[in-house]
Amino acid sequence: MTIKLGVPSKGRLMEKTFDWFGARGVQLSRTGSDREYAGAVEGVSGIELVLLSAGEIPRELAAGRIHLGVTGIDLIREKLSGWEQRVEELAPLGFGHADLIIAVPDFWVDVRKLDDLDAAAATFRARNNFRLRIATKYHRLIREYLRQNGVADYQLVDSQGATEGTVKNETAEAVADITSTGETLRANHLRLLDDGPALKSQATLLRSKSARMSKQERADLTTLMKQLALT
Repeated sequence: MTIKLGVPSKGRLMEKTFDWFGARGVQLSRTGSDREYAGAVEGVSGIELVLLSAGEIPRELAAGRIHLGVTGIDLIREKLSGWEQRVEELAPLGFGHADLIIAVPDFWVDVRKLDDLDAAAATFRARNNFRLRIATKYHRLIREYLRQNGVADYQLVDSQGATEGTVKNETAEAVADITSTGETLRANHLRLLDDGPALKSQATLLRSKSARMSKQERADLTTLMKQLALT
C-alpha cells in the first residue's frame, strides 16, 4: 500500500506543484503521453502520484480515496460541506492566487459596497417583480458570504463558463467569480465592490481526514512531511 498524492493533471497548477515539491527534494513527474494520467515520485518512498483535475481533488480527499491533495482552497470550501471536518490544511503553496469577488456593472454608480447591493436588490425586485440575478459557479461560498453580510432579494444563476459575459448577455445583473488580475472584468465593464474579496484563494496542500492508513503508510507520511519541512 502507498500514500496517494493527488495533483492537478495539467497546466500551470501541475507545473508549479511539481516545482514546489522538487524544491524540497521530492521529484514529481508525468510519465507517458499527455493523454495518460500516470506519474512517478522520486526522493521519498511509499508515495504514489495520482493525476486528477483540480475540481476532482476535493471529492477524492473527502472520500478518503487519496491521502493528500493539492488544489485551490476555493474549490475545497465550495465543493465540501463541513470541509473542516473532512480535510486538514497542511500548507499554502504560494501560487495559484485568485480572489472570489462580486462585481457589478460600471454604470451602477451608487453601488459600491454590499450594503448598496442589498438596497439595489430590493429596488430591482420591486421594479421587475423578480430577484436580481448573480451569475456564479460558487453557489455555496457566495450564498454564505451574502448571508453573513445581510444581502437579500437576490438569486444565484449557474454559470460554468464566461461568467463575466452574462451581464452583457442580459442573463444576470451581477457576477461572482474567481479573478487574479481583473482584466476580464474590466473588459466587460464590470467593477469590483469596495468590500474586497469574498475569499482569497491559493493552491494548498491538504490531508484527508477519512483516508485509512496502515502503520507503514503512517511512517511513510511522517517521512514525507519531514522531507517537506511540514513537521
